[in-house]
Amino acid sequence: MRSPHRRSFIVLVAGAVALGSTGCARNEQNADRVAAGQQRQAVEVVPVQRRDLVETLNLVGSLAPNESAQIRAEIAGQVRAISFNEGERVEKDQVLLKIDDSELRAQLAQAEARFQLAELNLQRAEKLRQTLTNTQADYDRASSEYSTIKAELALLRVRLDKTEVKAPFAGVAAARSISPGDYVNAASNITTINDLSRLKIEFQVPERYQSKVRPGTKLTVQAKAFASDQPVQGEVYFVNAVIDRDTRSCEVKGYLDNPPPALKAGMFANIELVLEVHRGALTVPEGSILMSQQGTQVIAVREQGADKVAEFIPVNLGLRARGLVEINPVKGELPENQLVVASGVGGLVLYPGAKLDPQPLRSEFRVGE
Repeated sequence: MRSPHRRSFIVLVAGAVALGSTGCARNEQNADRVAAGQQRQAVEVVPVQRRDLVETLNLVGSLAPNESAQIRAEIAGQVRAISFNEGERVEKDQVLLKIDDSELRAQLAQAEARFQLAELNLQRAEKLRQTLTNTQADYDRASSEYSTIKAELALLRVRLDKTEVKAPFAGVAAARSISPGDYVNAASNITTINDLSRLKIEFQVPERYQSKVRPGTKLTVQAKAFASDQPVQGEVYFVNAVIDRDTRSCEVKGYLDNPPPALKAGMFANIELVLEVHRGALTVPEGSILMSQQGTQVIAVREQGADKVAEFIPVNLGLRARGLVEINPVKGELPENQLVVASGVGGLVLYPGAKLDPQPLRSEFRVGE
């Protein structure tokens, strides 16, 4: 039999071996942690830069002429002559069409003869009234007849003038739908005159952006049917004050500056509308923003002795455009050209004071250049 003292000795030796193994494991873990702390995390960085940041909105719209009018006759009659060619330019007040006026001219001649007689009768009544030979009623009757025929004469001259259909403004005549000898009235569409001295662009803006659009807002237009590297510049001149209840958008119109001849009214166009411009904004790529429970932050690269370490800086976000975002430090200042971690901020194991190995951001991921 083994004595109790021998069994106790074996237990103590086993316990000492176990404690020694545990201590070695802990020492290895501490060594790993020290080694990890000495390693530098490779990160891609970019400098904070000040830029003019522009918020834009891409929409679609249609081109329209500066002015467009359907030409109709104001009086009915037979067409005697047409004085314009389809597709050609016409000037303001140019006669486009002549309606037969023979009946009106006969009525005008009759009215002129009656007017001459009324004028003579009024002159006689005035002389007789001076000598008190006639009554006041006779004089008033002659004066009223003179005024009535004078007004009738003026009306006939106006109707006679309307037998000539004239262009309301300078422009290009479209196709005509009548020929000499046709009978026209106020419902007959003769042609359309389009003023193409400049073009309009018509589009709809969603209600959430309506407050940022006003007369003078700049825009650029690019038509798919007109391939050009230079978009046409323009600006808004009209914003409807009422939101359409069906589409929840408002009607907006703009003028284009010096549109090329290849742009035609009625074309479909892509529009880039400039909503807001921030001059000299402090910007970083959107990939630099870290969203955490502590709020919005960027990770700056600070020098600490011979090392470069991570510093978490709380910021407020502003305008976003073309992969860039405006930032404003919550406390203190973030100087221009300060290096910040540009990508992977949510996936890298980073913490305040972590040692970094900064590398320039790869060219394919750069924005705003």
